[in-house]
Amino acid sequence: MTGHAAAIGAGEYVEALGIWLNDRNHGLQFKADRVEATVPTTLRGLEKYLGSGMIKGIGPVYAAKLVAAFGQDVFDIIEKQPERLREVTGIGPGREAKIIKGWSDQRVIREIIVWLYSHGVSSARAVRIFKTYGDQAIATIKADPYQLARDIHGIGFKTADAIASSIGYGKEDPRRVRAGVAHALTSAMNGGHCGLPRDDLVRTGAELLEVPPRLISQALSDELAAGEVMAGQTDGREVIFLAALYRAEQTIADRIARLRAGLLPWPAIDTERAIPWVERKTGLQLSASQRAALELALSSKVCVITGGPGVGKTTLVNSILKALAAKRVQIALGAPTGRAAKRLSETSGMEATTLHRLLESDPAEGGFKRDEKNPLDCELLVVDEASMVDVMLMYATMKALPARAALLLVGDVDQLPSVGPGQVLKDVIASGAVPVVRLTEVFRQAATSRIIINAHKINAGEMPDLTARGDGDFFFVEADEPGDVAEKVVKLVSRHIPRRFKLDPSREVQVLGPMQRGGAGARALNTLLQQSLNPPTDKSIERFGHRYGVGDKVMHIVNDRERDIYNGDLGVVTRVDHVENELSAMFGNTEATFDFGELDALQLAYATTIHKSQGSEYPAVVVPLTTQAYTMLGRELIYTAVTRAKKLLVLVGSRKALAIAVKRRQPRRWSLLRERLSK
Repeated sequence: MTGHAAAIGAGEYVEALGIWLNDRNHGLQFKADRVEATVPTTLRGLEKYLGSGMIKGIGPVYAAKLVAAFGQDVFDIIEKQPERLREVTGIGPGREAKIIKGWSDQRVIREIIVWLYSHGVSSARAVRIFKTYGDQAIATIKADPYQLARDIHGIGFKTADAIASSIGYGKEDPRRVRAGVAHALTSAMNGGHCGLPRDDLVRTGAELLEVPPRLISQALSDELAAGEVMAGQTDGREVIFLAALYRAEQTIADRIARLRAGLLPWPAIDTERAIPWVERKTGLQLSASQRAALELALSSKVCVITGGPGVGKTTLVNSILKALAAKRVQIALGAPTGRAAKRLSETSGMEATTLHRLLESDPAEGGFKRDEKNPLDCELLVVDEASMVDVMLMYATMKALPARAALLLVGDVDQLPSVGPGQVLKDVIASGAVPVVRLTEVFRQAATSRIIINAHKINAGEMPDLTARGDGDFFFVEADEPGDVAEKVVKLVSRHIPRRFKLDPSREVQVLGPMQRGGAGARALNTLLQQSLNPPTDKSIERFGHRYGVGDKVMHIVNDRERDIYNGDLGVVTRVDHVENELSAMFGNTEATFDFGELDALQLAYATTIHKSQGSEYPAVVVPLTTQAYTMLGRELIYTAVTRAKKLLVLVGSRKALAIAVKRRQPRRWSLLRERLSK
């Protein structure tokens, strides 16, 4: 059975309403639209339920003790006579308080679930609703159901709209239509857009909300008048933006223009002397193009360095850093992800950190402590993997950069753009507003790698060379059906690659696919790879569709400033505690602990999507490619996947899927940054 529920404990009775279907990968399944669980009545069921981790402070041992002591009355005792809990050996004031609170939380969560169900909506987010609104959850939802979509990650307009409908909101209610305009623009953000052309917005909004276009036009006028959305012009079309994104793009453009007009924060450097000195220090001979690029970077207040793999970006950046460090320039190094920052530290020999940490993420206020009033203390900011930086992160970075400082953006513009809205690096380069160094010469030592040769072929729109070579680093394994692709991926990761290349299958081999869903999607492959590499045990915990045990590879899928771990960070499970209802995992040098109810922030990561891999490198990468992922296939996607591999790249799939990916380009993203910078 598949379906959504906040949590189902062992021993509970489950009643489900839905349909039977024959899943192409898993066979006969019951797909539940609604799942209701009721507390068990048998003593064995009670013991299993209490020991399942549903209630903090009660694990399997205390569950057995409580049921032995109170039998069928155990729930009444917890609720009405909690002082009697101390009759059980080992339960003192601390554990008693924990059990009472855990029971109370469960009761409130169940009330929320029942209320949601009574309005025809099932929800896997009841715990989140409770954590956000507490005891006021139902009252808040009744007052404005659309607040859910604004406040709670994972609950969208559709869920809020279903509740609103059951409460009595009509389809043409102005509050619904205005919320729908924001929903249409937010949906566009998921595709990387900062805004939408007015006519597209009216059309898609009318389709989404099933109302006449004139109502969307009216709601749009109301939202424009209220300042909730803003309008701009690009390519002769009026484009509508959520106000925050509109202002963010304007600020980025203004700050870059102001930086360019300022003076260099370091004295003029004689490159005739500096370049030979840098070459002696690094032990590397710079090419003519790198020398010209070094001169440009040392004389520019804002500069971009871009290029594909093997063209010497790292050497050039290190040469710039060496020359400026010798002049005692204060340098700050940042990157969008922890892995990218770590790699920047290793290659430069200088301390680098995530942009979130550099800007001093402030969980309490939901922003950053570093801004125009409290700027960064640096004279040069280097942002690596800049293609991953979305508009909102670039906005925060530019606000925190002091006017005296210089800015160096480094990245491969041909990779996938940021997961978030915008295409900052591409727009900055296309605007012509700042000096750009585009490195194209592949160096001799890199030119022997078929990974690099084929990456450049793909980027040029050519099919890679798929000829198998025994001593090579690039291989193609043909398979057409998703099930066959999945089977071959699992064998490669668990057996063939570790045996032949002596690589750890969990730590050094990463499967990167175009999408989560499908027979060869990341979700299905995670289950198969976990079963092969680290099978679940009775000590594992199952939540939100995943089972986790010690040793499992996991990914954090939201930004959590409080814990200082971010979307895309990889970790390993180190502890599963069924008494405290907690799971711990190591993310680099940071250990984070999660309540079982918070595990929707994690997912298994033996396989993940190519989008999530941006900014990371892995010794070996295996890429499943099927025509089932047709909508996701594109040149930037496959190029990004190939360039994640350092030692070994294996494509598993059909030639047709690969040909589609190489041929198709990323669709346009709606943004105003290029035009603003050009002006």
